[in-house]
This record gives sequence, structure tokens and C-alpha cells, in this order.
Amino acid sequence: MNISLRQLRAFLAVARLRHFRRAAESLHLTQPAVSRHIAELEAELEVRLFDRNTREVVPTEAGRYLQGAVERVLDELEGVLAHVHSESERQRGKVRVAAVPTLSAGLMPTCIASCARDYPELTVQLHDQVQTLVLDSVRGGEVDFGLAIEPADRESFDSETILHDPFMLVCRRDHAFASLPDVPWKKLKGQPLVLLDHASGSRRLIDLQLVAQRIQAPVVQQTGHTLTAFRMVEAGLGVTITPQLSLPVPEALVVRPLTPVAHRAITLIRRRHRSLSPVAELVWTRIRETAVQLTLAPPKRKTR
Repeated sequence: MNISLRQLRAFLAVARLRHFRRAAESLHLTQPAVSRHIAELEAELEVRLFDRNTREVVPTEAGRYLQGAVERVLDELEGVLAHVHSESERQRGKVRVAAVPTLSAGLMPTCIASCARDYPELTVQLHDQVQTLVLDSVRGGEVDFGLAIEPADRESFDSETILHDPFMLVCRRDHAFASLPDVPWKKLKGQPLVLLDHASGSRRLIDLQLVAQRIQAPVVQQTGHTLTAFRMVEAGLGVTITPQLSLPVPEALVVRPLTPVAHRAITLIRRRHRSLSPVAELVWTRIRETAVQLTLAPPKRKTR
């Protein structure tokens, strides 16, 4: 049986309006075209669907039955097609994400790769920025959302914490701390420290922890990148405190947990009271899922 959607739509228009000309106008077709669709449908079904007179067109008993059935089927079909179209649109486009360097390197590559695999028509554009610039990019609407260390002014954003990333101590292999299974924060008293500068979201948290532990230690160097801090430690300038997601470290260094455990909250942030587009929501969810996987399988680190 060869019946088209055009024929069924023409049939429904005539059945509802009881008039060929008005049906044609509603479908933006010519009256002869509508008449042809009805004639083809009747021929295919081998049944008369309308009784015609000079004043109106009335569905036959078969026409009334077909009208009810086709209305239900077409309504369901249109709902299915609308859903498919919505899902298609949801999975295409460009999403701009700002992320601090350790998260750009430690979390985002896996997320971007999985999005590229599952949603080939979706582009994730990463803005690799220090914490202060991430916050400014989100506030200014330059990106769809950001991935940062929990900001001090959290009330300025709609946010979701997705991961707790512990701080670790990194030292040379010949340092006294290298022989310990873990290093108490209090042992850092008087130790020369190489720390990230205050543009980093982690620095504020490290400073707060040092104050809470009543530790006085000279900060001999401040850097903009963790790799620079590692190289300075490697050169014998001091020890550094770094988040776990910044690992691994160069071969000449070792990593030790700090006790008591202190961590930074990895947080997805967007502008306050601004909803995400469907495609941005998809990427937000994928980043959350990637963080959960990291929690279940934390990154390996060299300790000896």
C-alpha cells in the first residue's frame, strides 16, 4: 500500500473543514492538488472517503473512522519527530568553557574527547585561564560557564561542586620529607616554600590552611604554573604544595600526602540566575560525570 503523509494531511484538512478550497488554503496548496491527493488516497484504499454536494463535503462512515485513527497517529508521529529534532539540536553547536590550568590539563581533555566521540557535531572550546580570569569570563558572559576552584564570592554565581581535590606535598628525593609516608602540615614550619601566585584559586586555600595550622614558613618563590614550581623544587629552592590533579611530577621529585587532609572544591560555575542552553547543559553534565570517574579511580602518582 502506497500512502503518503501529504495525502493523509490533505485528507484531515478536508475532513475538518468540510471544504476543498479552505482545506487547500490551510495547507498552502492549490485546490486541484488537494483534490488529487484525496482521489489518490481513495483509489489506494479502494473506498469512498467523502460524500460531496454543492454546499459541503461530508466524510463517509469509512472517512470518519479514518479521520479519528489518522489524527491519533499523526499527533503521535509529530511528537516523535519533534523529540528527535530537539535531541539533534541538543547535540550540535559550540560550547565555551573557561577552566583553571590544573583542571584544563587534569580534567578537561578526557571530557572534550568523550564529547567528540559521542557528539561529533558538538564543539567544546576551552579557555585555559587563571582563576581570576575564569571568574571574570563567566561574569562577563564571554563563556557559557566555568570550571574553577570554589570562589570566595560564591554567592555571585550559580554553582555545583563536583570534586574535592586534596593538596599534596612535593619535594626532592633527597629531602627529609621523602622518607615519610605522609607529611604533617606542622612540619612545614620554617621550610622554604615555592607556591603558585595569588592569581591561582588554590593559593588562597593554601594560605588559609597555613594560618589555621599556625605555620610560619617563608615563601621564597611564587609562580604562575605548577610546572615552574616543580622545576624550582627540583633545583633545590624549597618544597611546594600542589593539588592532586596537577600530578604527575618530574622523575626527580616525590609526592607525599599532607595531614590532616585539606582539599580544594572543584566547582562548575555559571552566571547567577542564567540558565544554560541545552548543548551547554550537556557539556556541564559530561564534566560532572568525568569528575565522578576520577573520584572512583584517582590518578596514580609516583611516590618513590
